[in-house]
Amino acid sequence: MKICGPKLSLCCTLLSVWGIVQLALMGLFFAIRSPAFIEDLSIPEEAHHDARTFLDAMDDSYSLIAKNCGIAAALYAVTLVISGWQVWVNNKS
Repeated sequence: MKICGPKLSLCCTLLSVWGIVQLALMGLFFAIRSPAFIEDLSIPEEAHHDARTFLDAMDDSYSLIAKNCGIAAALYAVTLVISGWQVWVNNKS
């Protein structure tokens, strides 16, 4: 069943591969608490008054963003499977 053409399916395949690589690396760096991503954390303003609360909020934010990157990478993997299937269908016909 052909859903999209050969150029679009190839483009989606390449974008999916890049998305998986990028999000997997970002998820890994957030999981190991890389200081390079500290500006991307979502920390509530009231957590800035106490050091322990701030560190807990920072740890929670790192974990949540790492999980979100993993979910997004999995969605890109689904897109890769569908677009790869379309590349195969277009090359077969």
